[in-house]
Amino acid sequence: MSHHIVEFHDVYYQYPDGTEPLRGVSFRITHGESVGIVGANGAGKSTLLLHMNGCLLPSKGTIDVGDHQVNKQTRKEIRKKVGMIFQNPDDQLFMPTVFDDVAFGPLNLGLSPDRVKARVEASLERVGALALKNKPPHHLSGGQKSAVAIASVLAMQPDILVMDEPAASLDPRARRDLINLLNDFEHTKIIASHDLDLILDVCDRCIVIKNGKVMADGPSEMILADKPLLEENHLELPLSIQGRTRRKKGGRMNDIQKLHHLIEHWLEHNQEHARTYSEWGDKAGTAGKPKLAALLKEIAQKTTDMDALFRRAAEACR
Repeated sequence: MSHHIVEFHDVYYQYPDGTEPLRGVSFRITHGESVGIVGANGAGKSTLLLHMNGCLLPSKGTIDVGDHQVNKQTRKEIRKKVGMIFQNPDDQLFMPTVFDDVAFGPLNLGLSPDRVKARVEASLERVGALALKNKPPHHLSGGQKSAVAIASVLAMQPDILVMDEPAASLDPRARRDLINLLNDFEHTKIIASHDLDLILDVCDRCIVIKNGKVMADGPSEMILADKPLLEENHLELPLSIQGRTRRKKGGRMNDIQKLHHLIEHWLEHNQEHARTYSEWGDKAGTAGKPKLAALLKEIAQKTTDMDALFRRAAEACR
C-alpha cells in the first residue's frame, strides 16, 4: 500500500538563524511499521517529524508520502494521510469544547454532521475521554489534554500516525493506556521520544539521530540494548534494561538520575518553543498586531534565556 510509505531522500533543513538540524537524512518506512526516532538534545527529531506532513519543507532533498512528494501544493492532501500529534497538546486544542476540537478536522473534510458526531464520539471513547466531550480544554489535566489531542487526530482516520513525545505529561497509568492504544493502531506509527522504554514497548524498529544524521537503524531490541552505540549518541539504556542490570549489582536508578533525564528533555524542546513563539510574532506583526508581535518576541527571548538555567540544573544533577 504505497499510501502508507514515508521516504526521506538526502533531506537537509536550515532554520532562518542558520541552525541546520537535518543534514542528509535518508530512510524508508513502509506500511504497518512502528518506528521509534531517538536521539539526544538537538539531534533533529522534532524537526524531522515536522517534515512528514509539510509543517516544514526541506532546504534540500525530497520527502515522499505515499504517491505524493511533500511540497506546498501537496500538503493539504498529505495531511489527510498523516496525523501529527505535537508534544504540547495546547498547540492542538483551541476550540471552546473538547467535542469542537475533535470535530474540527472531520468538519474540514466536509463530512456530514451525523458522520462527524460518530467519529468524534468513537475517537473520544477509544482514548477513554468520552465523558469530557462538553468540557472546555483549558479545564483539563495534562493527561486529559493529551488524550483529547490524540482523539482529534484519530478522528481524521489517518493512515500514518506521527507523535512527538506522546508520554511527556502522562502519569504511569495514562502512559500504559497510551501504549496499549498505540499497539492497537493498525497502520504506520512514527514516534519520537526520550522514553526509550515506550519505544521498546511500541516500536519494532528504531532510528538513532545525531547532529541531523541517521547514525543507526534497525530492530529496537537490538539498537536499544547496544550500550556503546547509545553512549556514542549521548543516550542511555532504557530504564527497564538499566533496572535489570542495576538490580544484579545491588542498585537502582535514583530520583536525581531520573530528574536529570527530565531536565535534558525540557532543554531539548526549549529552543523549538522559542522559535515557534518568534515565528508567530512575525505573523502577528504581518497581521497588523504590533503589540502582540512584541509580546511574542519577548516571550521567545525569555524562553531562549532559560537554556542556561536548564544547563546549570542538568550539571547540578551530576
